[in-house]
Amino acid sequence: MDQVRLGNSGLHVSRLCLGMMSYYSGTPSRPWMLDEKAAEPILRRAVERGITFFDTADMYSDGGSELATGRLLGMLFAREEVVVATKVFYPMTAGPNGGGLNRKHVLSAIDASLTRLGMDYLDLYQIHRWDPLTPIEETMSALHDVVRAGKARYIGASSMYAWQFAMAQRVAERNGWTEFVSMQNHYNLLYREEEREMIPLCLDQGVGCVPWSPLARGRLTGSYGRGGERRTVRAGNDPYGESLYNDADFDVVDELNAVAAQRQLPSAQLALAWLLGRPGVTAPIVGATKVEHLEDAIAAVDVTLSDTEVDQLQKPYRPHAVLGHQ
Repeated sequence: MDQVRLGNSGLHVSRLCLGMMSYYSGTPSRPWMLDEKAAEPILRRAVERGITFFDTADMYSDGGSELATGRLLGMLFAREEVVVATKVFYPMTAGPNGGGLNRKHVLSAIDASLTRLGMDYLDLYQIHRWDPLTPIEETMSALHDVVRAGKARYIGASSMYAWQFAMAQRVAERNGWTEFVSMQNHYNLLYREEEREMIPLCLDQGVGCVPWSPLARGRLTGSYGRGGERRTVRAGNDPYGESLYNDADFDVVDELNAVAAQRQLPSAQLALAWLLGRPGVTAPIVGATKVEHLEDAIAAVDVTLSDTEVDQLQKPYRPHAVLGHQ
């Protein structure tokens, strides 16, 4: 698999990022998640196929995903061969300072994440969401100190408004602090609002996009049907996903299935191929609870869509309210 630059930074990542939210140590936060033993064959296959970029967050399974990530990657890679990303924002301890992007929480959270991962540093440390209660100057200063201390090589951000991201970058630039090199945004065939402002901003500023939910939490793979049908365990237990999509989105799904039938390829491959071909997208974050899920994602890297197919997939899109920020 190709290793490509993350935006304009010098960091190289695989063309796909494996999302580690599906794996845990301890107690899972969702019934469809896999323990380390069940996840190991998927990770081994990912290594064999050239994936070197792995994303988790401190809040996934209350730290259990970071524990599993550290142990699994430690079995399969030398530390310098892998790019590891995690995130900070959501509460991990009680009290008003147990979450958010204030200096106290950021500096304690990075140490806690490194301990769970069993690592000395992170390659990419990301703010999971925007914190309206903390001045952005305080957050960017704290993140700069994390980098200066050698605990993270680069910093990234996740879903927020484009004006917020621009302000954060300007604050860092003005003060000579570390700037974000990546944006982990909500982007797929069913949700394309990022094309209006965030992605043009990232293209202009040389920031790499690593979209989350590239398959719309299973809606682009057949896990859902019109009228509320749920065909997988995850589909039946995803209240957050219920807030992101609606039945009108199945017009896009219908066109995706039509193109998939014409190409004799799985719909997941075509949906990912579309996303991989979009401007600014460096490495979609894919989840996999079966080896075949991973194989479909990897195969998508080599699928090229014609202009006619792209138009067919995009034509039924209906604008959404802004979703996925908080």
